[in-house]
Amino acid sequence: ENYGRLHDVEQATIEAMDTSGRAILLAGTTVVIALLGMFATGVSFLYGLAIASVLAVLLTMFASLTLLPVLLSRFGERLARPGRAARRREAAGLAPRESLWRRWSLTVQSRPWPLALVSLLVMLAFVVPVASLRLDNSDAGNDPSNTSTRQAFDLLAQGFGPGFNGPLQIVVPLRAPAQSASLPAVRAAVASAPDVAAVTAPRISPSGTVGVIQAYPRSAPQAQATTDLVNHLRHDVLPRFERSAGLTVLVGGFTAGSIDFSGVLGGKLPLFIAIVVVLSALLLFTIFRSLVIPVQAAVMNLLSIGGALGATVLVFQKGWLSGLFGVEQGPVEPWVPVLMFAVVFGLSMDYEVFLVSRVREEWVRRRDARTAVADGIAFTGRVISAAAAIMICVFLSFMLGNQRSVKEFGFGLATAVFLDALVIRCVLLPAVLELLGSLTWKLPAWIDSRLPHINIEGSVGSERELGERRERERARV
Repeated sequence: ENYGRLHDVEQATIEAMDTSGRAILLAGTTVVIALLGMFATGVSFLYGLAIASVLAVLLTMFASLTLLPVLLSRFGERLARPGRAARRREAAGLAPRESLWRRWSLTVQSRPWPLALVSLLVMLAFVVPVASLRLDNSDAGNDPSNTSTRQAFDLLAQGFGPGFNGPLQIVVPLRAPAQSASLPAVRAAVASAPDVAAVTAPRISPSGTVGVIQAYPRSAPQAQATTDLVNHLRHDVLPRFERSAGLTVLVGGFTAGSIDFSGVLGGKLPLFIAIVVVLSALLLFTIFRSLVIPVQAAVMNLLSIGGALGATVLVFQKGWLSGLFGVEQGPVEPWVPVLMFAVVFGLSMDYEVFLVSRVREEWVRRRDARTAVADGIAFTGRVISAAAAIMICVFLSFMLGNQRSVKEFGFGLATAVFLDALVIRCVLLPAVLELLGSLTWKLPAWIDSRLPHINIEGSVGSERELGERRERERARV
């Protein structure tokens, strides 16, 4: 764009870095915030993922702000050269053809209310299934039918019952030898609980300090009934032995541990989301000097993530089109919403920043909200859609493997990017900005005077800001 206007590679690169470079820095910062938010979960294995991802983002930002300008200054003329059709139109003295994205933006802006409502309803339809989201680790029963793990799992379930694949360990610390006499009563209480198929005889460790009993549920390890049984044993059946005999009875094992892990991540998820959304909104508020943009960005990004989670629930938990994707019905992995939120929120903020920063740049230059939105979509639509198409292809490649959890993660990310790029950025966002008009950039003077001045618009914004500051000084005089 700059090359077409200036016909000078070096100057075009400088102007691109003056505007797009600032947007890259801001977008990368929001991605880092989203990834570092995983520390709020308190789950240590997510810390390494967060740090590695942040380092990758920082290195990419560094390359985009240093190596890329060098390459553009060397090969920019070849990259920015117009196509044959454009060169023929220019040689014939014809005006450049209006871009598809500009025509689409003007179409949306001409019917903002209907398109905003339709796109909002589409997103809400995808979000609704999230209400039935159930987090739990999938087991070997979700493996492909041709694997030995799945075949062994099915044989054990057929021969001994579905709960045989996920026994519960009832562990009793014995502080005194006399306490071992209470183990038969513990066994009887566990055996009488609903959904318990069988209970083994108590066993005592060689040191005599620990007693253990195995309980086999009637339901499969990942079934909701098994989760209910674990909670029932912990909260209703076993606490009475602490009161009557001074025994601390614990429920453990892989199945119970998976239930606890799901509970921890599910409980920390709201805090994680709140921290990332608030910090990102504050950053956007400071950079764009707008009350509308942070709220709009937070709501629309949450719609994208919620829609992707809803689609994941429908396919992987409810079993819709599961045969098409080659997956078995089961709960959603507990780590998937956390990683999905971190990655998708960062990507959505990337698209948000690239689009809104260009709209802001045009608004500062012309002070015409309608033209600013049309130009913003026209100049960034192709870049955002191309980036989204690349990411969708990358994430869909995760579906080629046999691991259900990897398929789940890839499907959720691809759906989120698709909904964000197609429904949010192409329809809902331009419609909302058209409806709000210049109100998008209104900011009370008492807030504006207290905010730090961080220039995202480049030299255009600096010149405009300098002119407004001089006008205010003249007004005081």
